[in-house]
Amino acid sequence: MYLSVKLSYYPLKDDYKQPVREVVQRLEASGLEVYPDRLGTQVFGEFDAVMDALSAVMKWSFETYGKAVFTANFLEGDRRPRD
Repeated sequence: MYLSVKLSYYPLKDDYKQPVREVVQRLEASGLEVYPDRLGTQVFGEFDAVMDALSAVMKWSFETYGKAVFTANFLEGDRRPRD
């Protein structure tokens, strides 16, 4: 099953840009299709791969940077941007 996710990450610290960059880089390194923009990051892939990557990135973020808020919208199916 294919999964489309819109993810937003809000580290609860003054210097938030570096943690956001690192979360996006880790998602990109997972092999999923990742499209960051100013409002969040879109992530696309097979359900289990997406959920495993999100779980790993969230755990890493909490262990590395402490408190943060993640919001996500999940949609079953392929909602990748088309040219």
